[in-house]
Amino acid sequence: MERLLIEGGSRLDGELRASGAKNSASIMLPAALLADDPVTISNVPHLRDITTMIELLGSMGVEVVIDEKMNVEIHANSIKRFTAPYDLVKTMRASFTVLGPLLAHYGHAEVSLPGGCAIGPRPVDQHLRGLEALGAQIEMEDGYVKASVNGRLKGARIYFDISTVGGTEHIMMAATLADGETVLENCAREPEIVDLANCLNEMGANIEGAGTEIITINGVGSLKGCTHKVIADRVETGTYLIAAAATGGRVKVRDANPDHLELLIEKLKEAGAAVNLGEDWIELDMQGKRPKAISLVTAPYPAFPTDLQAQIIALNSIAEGTGTIKETVFENRFMHVHEMTRMGARIRLEGNNTTAIVEGVDRLQGAPVMANDLRASVSLVIAGLVAEGTTVVDRIYHIDRGYEQVEEKLNNLGANIQRVANV
Repeated sequence: MERLLIEGGSRLDGELRASGAKNSASIMLPAALLADDPVTISNVPHLRDITTMIELLGSMGVEVVIDEKMNVEIHANSIKRFTAPYDLVKTMRASFTVLGPLLAHYGHAEVSLPGGCAIGPRPVDQHLRGLEALGAQIEMEDGYVKASVNGRLKGARIYFDISTVGGTEHIMMAATLADGETVLENCAREPEIVDLANCLNEMGANIEGAGTEIITINGVGSLKGCTHKVIADRVETGTYLIAAAATGGRVKVRDANPDHLELLIEKLKEAGAAVNLGEDWIELDMQGKRPKAISLVTAPYPAFPTDLQAQIIALNSIAEGTGTIKETVFENRFMHVHEMTRMGARIRLEGNNTTAIVEGVDRLQGAPVMANDLRASVSLVIAGLVAEGTTVVDRIYHIDRGYEQVEEKLNNLGANIQRVANV
């Protein structure tokens, strides 16, 4: 087990490159199971979640070749087993989505129910109902989903009861090889869904409407190989912009997509940041000023992303004024609040712990804190950057799931962070 030691007080200043999107890459790897030929995914971030997915594919006999630039080549036709075991799926929810591609391409699969971050219930009932609507026979046994289909899946009209990113992606993948037309309604609209649809279309799928509430998939007989570059990670990009704003600093993030972060950019302007945009870069400069508190409500894309909520709370904790953050996507996503209060933050939770009222203080004080999920972990790092003294962030395996070389990137911007082994 490792932890991060952060000496606070440094103002971030410099440039960095956005990594490939974790939430795109982690779904494209199982999507490659649909193809008859090798699929190459480039701009893949080097993260624990990606390693887990590659390990899962390898456990099924799928040949995976990775070069020094993290281009991942997947040979699905080498598959030998159609089971995704609990010890791998439990650590990463996206692993569950091998179910649909296996079912659509090979007619059967056995996949453990998922685990992942402890941020409230995220059931897979929308996934299973969608697969059943496509003609799958599904049984639950000993914590595993056992699915099969007699022949090929059949196109259907499917309405999602809630806007589900994973469910939209999962059923969209399965429907690419179904007979006939599938229409998905009330779909999630995240950029990662558009990225996946583009990748599937490059493989020969026929998908229209990704990025809107209605997606139409006309099934094809088979999919071929392709080479696809993953989009920039908007959450990682947003995290470094918020970190620079919190410290009164300046940062330019290259290889980023400003269109995917429009609302965050507006909120950072409200906080007092000067923001300049290019086609593939975002530059933020606080000019040494203390940020102003901002208020927001999280909701599915294109609203403010829940995955940046914890980072904004860290910024608000040392901002001028009081900000209100309302979480509408996940339950239990304010677990970082209790750790920040250990550092002197003034935060109170209201509305059955769905709203955080953050009253900015002049300074935080470094303290030992513990991460409870992926985004909470990086918010504690931001809090450590603006605190006086030393902050120790424990259980950083969470941060390694979603942030590539986090201490190296922040140190290149002027931070003082060390990764050390627990004694």
